Amino acid sequence: MSLPRTQTDSLLHRGFSRRDLGRIASLLTAGAALPFYNEFAMAQDAQQRMGRDAGGARRGMDPDAVRINQNENPLGPCKEGLEAIAKIAPFGGRYSPFGEQGDMVTAIAESEGVKENYVAAYAGSSDPLHRTSCAFTSPTRSWVMADPGYGGGAPAFIGSKVTRVPLRPDHTHDVEAMIKADPDGGVFYVCNPNNPSGTVTPRKDIEYLLANKKKDSVVLIDEAYIHFADTAMPASDLVAGDKDVIVLRTFSKVYGMAGIRAGFALGRPDLLAKIRPYGVGFAPVPITSMACATASLKAKGLVAERKAINKRVRENTLAFLEKKGVKYIPSETNFFMMEVGKTGPFTQAMAAQKVIIGRVWNAWPTMVRVTVGTQEEMDKFKAAFEKATA
Repeated sequence: MSLPRTQTDSLLHRGFSRRDLGRIASLLTAGAALPFYNEFAMAQDAQQRMGRDAGGARRGMDPDAVRINQNENPLGPCKEGLEAIAKIAPFGGRYSPFGEQGDMVTAIAESEGVKENYVAAYAGSSDPLHRTSCAFTSPTRSWVMADPGYGGGAPAFIGSKVTRVPLRPDHTHDVEAMIKADPDGGVFYVCNPNNPSGTVTPRKDIEYLLANKKKDSVVLIDEAYIHFADTAMPASDLVAGDKDVIVLRTFSKVYGMAGIRAGFALGRPDLLAKIRPYGVGFAPVPITSMACATASLKAKGLVAERKAINKRVRENTLAFLEKKGVKYIPSETNFFMMEVGKTGPFTQAMAAQKVIIGRVWNAWPTMVRVTVGTQEEMDKFKAAFEKATA
């Protein structure tokens, strides 16, 4: 299957060969065969690799297991969201029986201070992340990202170059080094707060990227965890100001909808139009997801309440690690990185007690990421930690 002329011209202009076009066309029409490099997929892969010998993958499916390896929110969808799902579910035979997508887009636009045509709804934020990599990167226009960081699998899959730049000593994005590493980069990707460090990159660094990148590239800001952070500044105002920026958001984290799948991209209409053709088939956002997302956005005090709960449990757990003399990276998210030495034996010892943690990044081979669960779950984590390190 061939690609439309506009996509063909764009890919050739960015450095793909004509031989590459057939391969990319097959990938983009592969449907279910197209792998998604999202949090779930990578955590599952890590669980199998690190926990297989100790039965970690099997124990992770036990109903009484503590699953703190995928950055999920154990609180789940809010009451208003569940009620919205129940109300719309009987009409699931139609794509949008009562204008659910329009309602979701309107609610997002109002909450973020942008025009409605600057919003594109998706089933989570992994989809537009993949589309952006397809639309702006190539073998000669790289995806420039932090190391360790999230999101490098998508551009690598289509054959684009991935340039990884170590974080600064304070674990923020080294934006000067990112520009220097590839001045011709197609996408400068900033996960803010960063996954896996849980740290916030200041606004001045985002502005540096925008001021120093090439004109036909974009800054992609992934704000999946921004609702948990105290110091992160949302970039929606940069979108409203017509900058070369695309902002990704998901309802998987603070809103507790990881398994329901809803998210969106914010950007100028011309930028959203460039990423739109790179989807796989006809994949509308389910009406249950849209109804839940819209209701969640309108739920008063929800984000502040959940942010406070997460912070209280996280700080309690980090205080425990500090008493034990365990090195960790201070986090503003619902996860943290901790030093464990040999990661494989440690994760397996935790899995043997039905506490599933993970995952590991190549840049930090002696550290492992732990998701913040409920207080009860983190108390079980502490008890398992005591046994695993005895």
